[in-house]
Amino acid sequence: MKNLFDPIVVEDTRRRVLDLRPENKRQWGSMDLAQTLAHCTSGVEMAMGVIHPKRAPFPASLIGVLIKPLVFRDDKPMRRNSPSSPELFSAKPSELDCIHERSRLVAAIDNFANRGPEGCSQYPHPFFGPLKPEQWAILMYKHLDHHLRQFGV
Repeated sequence: MKNLFDPIVVEDTRRRVLDLRPENKRQWGSMDLAQTLAHCTSGVEMAMGVIHPKRAPFPASLIGVLIKPLVFRDDKPMRRNSPSSPELFSAKPSELDCIHERSRLVAAIDNFANRGPEGCSQYPHPFFGPLKPEQWAILMYKHLDHHLRQFGV
């Protein structure tokens, strides 16, 4: 499965992020490009233990544990308009700049990949619960791929 511990996948993902331009139009969802880039950076920071979102309330927490095996069994992309933790969204979305957020995301991807499995969060994922480092790497790829496809790259 594709994951952000694979140098080839990391390089391809970086290239796709760098291909994003302010004129890229979203195919679904409500976030603009700068908001999406900041959201993706927060997701990678969560995977490294920088951000600790609260666990989803019941019954979402139970549903997450039940569908976790389905998410990690293949490279099937994430569904459109999937819910996310509020902590992964910028408090001031109108103050975000695409070029700056793109650079922050590339740096976060590189940091995650360079730190490897030892750099993954020990905190549970807000929806899926505890994850192994390989699962964090798969989920980060899937999350980034989801939003890159959202903007046509």
